[in-house]
Amino acid sequence: MERIQMTTPLVEMDGDEMTRILWRMIKETLICPHVDIKTDYYDLSLLNRNATGDQVTVDAANATKALGVAVKCATITPNAQRMEEYPELTEMWKSPNGTIRSILDGTVFRAPITVNRIKPVVKNWHLPITIARHAYGDVYKSVDMVTDEPGTANLTFKGASGAMQTLTVAALDGPAVLQGMHNTETSIRSFARACFEYCIDTKQDLWFSTKDTISKVYDGRFKAIFEAEFEAYRARFDALGITYFYTLIDDAVARVIRSEGGFVWACKNYDGDVMSDMVSTAFGSLAMMTSVLVSPDGPVEYEAAHGTVTKHYYRHLKGEKTSTNPIATIFAWSGALRKRGELDGLDKLVEYANALEAASLETLEAGIMTKDLAGLVEDGGPVTPVDSETFLDEIANKLKGKLG
Repeated sequence: MERIQMTTPLVEMDGDEMTRILWRMIKETLICPHVDIKTDYYDLSLLNRNATGDQVTVDAANATKALGVAVKCATITPNAQRMEEYPELTEMWKSPNGTIRSILDGTVFRAPITVNRIKPVVKNWHLPITIARHAYGDVYKSVDMVTDEPGTANLTFKGASGAMQTLTVAALDGPAVLQGMHNTETSIRSFARACFEYCIDTKQDLWFSTKDTISKVYDGRFKAIFEAEFEAYRARFDALGITYFYTLIDDAVARVIRSEGGFVWACKNYDGDVMSDMVSTAFGSLAMMTSVLVSPDGPVEYEAAHGTVTKHYYRHLKGEKTSTNPIATIFAWSGALRKRGELDGLDKLVEYANALEAASLETLEAGIMTKDLAGLVEDGGPVTPVDSETFLDEIANKLKGKLG
């Protein structure tokens, strides 16, 4: 079978642990037999980020800006435990996702991959809920410190004009932990516009939530910017019959649980991180959620929303077969290849990406699935739990049939 030819490379960011193993398996089993894959490759494994002083992450992000489309494997963000696990690390490197999001100034849209045979835990959720996560700043760009004596903590801003503003954070009577975070008006406005554009493209309502009753200035600024930006989109929303509304995040959680789904929920960075995991788990599995970083300038980066599956990786190192779910990583590849095909006018590449997703879902509907999903099927039909390799082989067989 003649392989589909690509004209422009996409940026490929390799990752860590079990997802790195699956990455190779997906390419070998599902992609390379059908596509003459062209990528600009970057190794974002933890040890290579350490070896390059994290320059490889910056290079990958800049390559994404240049080429327009990227696909990323899950990566490790080291904490204290990881520093012990990897003694060769020279520092506790920041999240590569945070670095890439900062450079692209993008918004992350995360949506569950739904399967008819797996019903959401929240029984009234009949349609997917998409989380729009602001992908810049807040705690992910924060600075923090530990103090060991009484004292006063101040927050000071010195303007380019020399003007100074100072606020007292706290008068401390003993040791404490302190954190300072920020966001920029430019990034918040990009976030708002990306959400409004996405909802117009997908014809979905937009909900936005913060906690401006407590964070009157910081969260209040988010609310005010969204309201101001919405005026440019109001007529288009009205014409499509879709709505935008703001509410406090605790009220939003209650509304989401009572809803039937089918809308976009815009959240600040940390809120979006947490709520996307909640939504994906309630719909089935953390391994069943897509994640797309959309830059206001056009570049997009596709990845799975989950982590590196550490426990399965150590079982793999012992020679054991694992039943690790590769669906979200498959959909990252299919999303990136589809986008590359759309941008380059390659209909065959778009058709291949659609066929790959259809083959994956049909395999699941047939009851052949990894163990994380097998226990969630409630319809009484046949279910065959399989390891990752067998699962990919089953998808490959269906894919061959679809591609003729």
